[in-house]
Amino acid sequence: MKIPTEITYHHLEKTEAIDSLVREKIAKLEQFCDYMNSCRVVIEKTHDHPKMGSPYRVRLDITVPPGHELAVDRSPDEGIQYEALETVIREAFDAARRQLVELVERQRQWDRNSPSQQQMVAIVTQLFTEEGYGFLRTIDVDREIYFHKNSVLNNDFERLTVGTGVRYVEEQGENGPQATTVKIVNKPGVSAEKASQTEMETPLGWNS
Repeated sequence: MKIPTEITYHHLEKTEAIDSLVREKIAKLEQFCDYMNSCRVVIEKTHDHPKMGSPYRVRLDITVPPGHELAVDRSPDEGIQYEALETVIREAFDAARRQLVELVERQRQWDRNSPSQQQMVAIVTQLFTEEGYGFLRTIDVDREIYFHKNSVLNNDFERLTVGTGVRYVEEQGENGPQATTVKIVNKPGVSAEKASQTEMETPLGWNS
């Protein structure tokens, strides 16, 4: 499991069985989207009265680049037959999976409909690690483009260094052009001029 995960328990004891189930469900989400930025799971017991429905509540917050956040809150209402914690967890993750699949399909559809020239090549020229952003220098017209760490696929922001080669998609932001999707195309941490031809085809105008 690659995605940074936070699992929190409120008013109930953590067990190995429940923790394993949650991690198994997160791993299955990665089968549908392997570039999620984070997944936060909160499991809590809200009451001890079976007549009020299941006492358990499960919340999921998932972030997906470039800036999407998916939220699920599963808490059976009063009058609904008592549901075990495992059932509530499964239902919450089923709902998250449906949202994630829909989002990924929209992104793929957008990619298919995007002109090929929008998929451009650049190198990282500036990094502000603590602030969580940086700048790319485009190869085509030699200009700088802003990007945020949430736009970097596979949670690879911390693996970037100045000189790393990337492909990116650009759109107009509030403060000008910005890269909304950034993907490393040579070895993270290896400067572009040292990347081999098998890792990245050197584009026209590339200066070593």
